Order: sequence, then structure tokens, then C-alpha cells
Amino acid sequence: MATDSVAERMARLGIRDVDLKESFARSSGPGGQNVNKVATAVTLRHQPSGIGVTVQDSRSQAMNRKLARERLLDAIEKTNRKRRTAEIAERERTRRRKSPRPAALKRKILESKRKRGELKKQRAKIDI
Repeated sequence: MATDSVAERMARLGIRDVDLKESFARSSGPGGQNVNKVATAVTLRHQPSGIGVTVQDSRSQAMNRKLARERLLDAIEKTNRKRRTAEIAERERTRRRKSPRPAALKRKILESKRKRGELKKQRAKIDI
């Protein structure tokens, strides 16, 4: 996945450039006068999903833009993976809930219920 270009990953995920909103701000941290004067921090937001990332790793705005796109794609892929995993788990849960109990388990449950019923009958008051 790391060898894929950003454009290929965007195409595979169905993300268009018009869906991305990019904004710039002044960075903080090391970088000297450059980060004090130039808006090098990049905030990139994917409008349809609402996922956003802010990058201020580099002194270069161009490098931060590239990193922001890569991190945004990573975040979107992670969200998609989570959603797919949850859907699969829900399908499995439903399948297990609908499947009948094995005969041996059913016999065991009924036997324990019978024993419990007998125990409760023994506690009944005796009429004199």
C-alpha cells in the first residue's frame, strides 16, 4: 500500500479533489523565522466523511500538503476497515443467533431445568 501513489489511492477509495477542503495556518515549533512568517501548517478535511488531519511536520508547505493527503487517506482507509469489520461481525452475530442449538446442548439445558424444578418442588409446604 505504501508504494501506491496518492492519486491511485484516491481513485481506489473514490475520493475526488473537489471533496477535499484545504486550509493553511502558521505552524509552531522549530523552523525559525520561516514558520513565524509563512503559513506552513496544512489542515485537510474530507467533506463527505468529515475526517480531517492537520500537519505541521515540515518547514515546507508543499511537503506538509503531501503528508496531509497521505495521512488523510490512511485515516479514511482505517475508518472503512473498521466499518467493514463491524458489518461482518454483525452478520456473524445474526447468523449465530438464528442457528439452532445443538441437540446435546439442548438435552443438557432441559435436564438442568428438570433438576431445578424437582428441587423447587421439594421446597413446597406440606399440607397437614
